[in-house]
Amino acid sequence: MKLLIIGAGGVGTSAATIIKRRGAEGDWAEKVVVADYDVARAEKVANEICGGGKFVPAQINAMDADSIKAVVKEHGITFAMNACDPRMNETIFDTCLECKIGYLDCAMTLGTEHPEKPYELAHIKLGDYQFAKQKEWEASGQIAVCGSGVEPGMADVFAKYAQKHLFDKIDRVDVRDGDNYGNTDSDFGFSVWTTIEECLQPPVIWEKNEEHPEGHWFCTEQFSEPEVFNFPGGIGDVEVVNVEHEEVLLVPREIDCNRVTFKYGVPAEFRRKLLVLHEYGLADKRTKIKVGDAEITPRDFVCKVIPSPVDATMTMTGKGCAGTWVTGWKDGKYRSIYLYQVADNQDCIQKYTTNSVVAQTAVGPVIMMELIAKGIWSDAGAWGPEHFDPDPFVERLAKYEFPAGIREMDSEYADMVNEQAMLDLLK
Repeated sequence: MKLLIIGAGGVGTSAATIIKRRGAEGDWAEKVVVADYDVARAEKVANEICGGGKFVPAQINAMDADSIKAVVKEHGITFAMNACDPRMNETIFDTCLECKIGYLDCAMTLGTEHPEKPYELAHIKLGDYQFAKQKEWEASGQIAVCGSGVEPGMADVFAKYAQKHLFDKIDRVDVRDGDNYGNTDSDFGFSVWTTIEECLQPPVIWEKNEEHPEGHWFCTEQFSEPEVFNFPGGIGDVEVVNVEHEEVLLVPREIDCNRVTFKYGVPAEFRRKLLVLHEYGLADKRTKIKVGDAEITPRDFVCKVIPSPVDATMTMTGKGCAGTWVTGWKDGKYRSIYLYQVADNQDCIQKYTTNSVVAQTAVGPVIMMELIAKGIWSDAGAWGPEHFDPDPFVERLAKYEFPAGIREMDSEYADMVNEQAMLDLLK
């Protein structure tokens, strides 16, 4: 695979360094072109951090199809990882299809809220643009893996793993993300633009019920349905709330279940700040305002004045947990399990030069690209990661220094297992 990483920010840097740390095990990527609009950033990642060799810097404009095509042609690229924010997805996605090369992103094309009932009805959903081109990708013979970071991405693979190995029938898939980060003044762990987007768009929920026996998506208000979830890794109890996220749109496409949600540990004070941005129009991503000789959106202005999360999180301590809570039936008993991955921030900085949020985001795509390069994941088309066999992905997590865990939650099934364990001890 001759790989193009578009974007030399936190996720792109992490992906390149993860491949570098694999040594000979990373030779599935025979060439890694790290490209960015700011070529100096690409040069730092390719030459300074990764040491050159098969890592090559390039200048690229991810909003310009001709610029992408030129880099693809110059370097003989066969696969592109989109490590940019989702505003650039359509251009990169379509250009890869036109060039007949593989594609992967960490966040799907953007959704649009319902014009009349934004907190009730789903409208244009995350990824709709991409999945509408499924047949074109199939005809191209190439794979496009959409929504393939940690959440979405790793969390989706965990759901598929649970379906394959841990349940006879699934009831709910509830992705839960929390942390105990401290020692930082930053509210943002990754892209400011994307954080504002996913937190302030109406959250989407998937549900089957008597009224909608085939299932449907609907929306709620921002930060709805707060609950306290106990996270592993010493993180403990964290209040989590609904935010818009791709897993809710991806999982029901492949896994039969009754409800899918995504909840994230957005601290109450940070929620208040985000809602102030929303109230005063500073989260607006559409309206152009003239500033000097340039025209920018209010959100673009906010992103410019907030310090870079990559820099602001260098002193941050603590751990982040990404995982999938699956409930359903096994052997006639109701079962509840949480599949997860915990990453320590300072450990990630030491290994990858980047914080744990973006390092966790990058490891999933790197593993997926290895599986594609080796022909293990090989079904042409535009898919979410839960479309593929989860086993080789989960097996590789520990090899890539991001081991997964499983927690058996309190349930009828857990009671049965515990009671049997006691009987076995008495034999």
